[in-house]
Amino acid sequence: MNELITDIKALHEETLNNLKNSKANNTIRAYKSDFRDFGGFCTKNGLKSLPADPKVVSLYLTYLSTKDAKMSTLRRRLVSIGVIHRLKGHYLDMKHPIIIENLMGIKRKKGSYQKGKKPILINHLKLMIDAIDKDISDETGIRKLRDKTIILLGFAGGFRRIELISIDFEDLEFVSEGVKIFIRKSKTDQFGEGMIKGLPYFTNQKYCPVWHLKKWLEISEIKSGPIFRRFSKGLNLGKNRLTDQSVALFLKKHLSNAGIENQNYSGHSLRSGFATVTAESGADERSIMAMTGHKTTQMVRRYIKEANLFKNNALNKIKI
Repeated sequence: MNELITDIKALHEETLNNLKNSKANNTIRAYKSDFRDFGGFCTKNGLKSLPADPKVVSLYLTYLSTKDAKMSTLRRRLVSIGVIHRLKGHYLDMKHPIIIENLMGIKRKKGSYQKGKKPILINHLKLMIDAIDKDISDETGIRKLRDKTIILLGFAGGFRRIELISIDFEDLEFVSEGVKIFIRKSKTDQFGEGMIKGLPYFTNQKYCPVWHLKKWLEISEIKSGPIFRRFSKGLNLGKNRLTDQSVALFLKKHLSNAGIENQNYSGHSLRSGFATVTAESGADERSIMAMTGHKTTQMVRRYIKEANLFKNNALNKIKI
């Protein structure tokens, strides 16, 4: 009997681990962060957050809408509240009319168009690289080389920030055409099946991601582990991997140094820049998705539509 109880306890612990591992760590953190905000709203107003009544959830959505939160934020918070309830063993009717009808009413009133962050286009990319080259604060050039490599690689591969900083030396394979990069796991690949991105050599070495990557590995003498690392004191390259937040911060810095207003750019701007530029150049959605790893065409078609705003503009037929 005791052995049976011990086995059940072990199975219970293993089940909890499986539930935790069913989502990526970043996703779990996002759920918890969203639920903390919901919990704060409930505490402030004397309401119960767990288990919550559908009416309370609906009030929270209304509260968010009065704070000019985007529809995408409202939907994400709703998902997070539901996930936390399930993980804690509570039932919450997420399709209750008071939630769904309220959400539809908010959407009708606010509209659902979202203005995303600006993409980094070819002219921005060149201005940033040129500005880094002119920087005289890094006499050895090692930090400049790292930053240029991250920017060029991030753009050329249509990488998410987390994918970019997660690349290890062991994930690279240089071939005559360029480099193959193995992505072990991404936002849309929760089960870690992985994918391979192929980046060819560019004609212009100054803006070639493959050339810069090879040069960076040579200068940094990295032979294993993360290829993009933090600098410790001065220009001493450490062993710790860069964070995805740090990529966003230094992108803004280099945009500013290049004379580009950086307020509406983010770490995602490299990825959206790749999709926009390739769409503008005539690449079809399937080839764009093969590089970015998008699982649905919705966002890619949005990039293509925006890229073709002036190319296929009806006003081009008017001769004035």
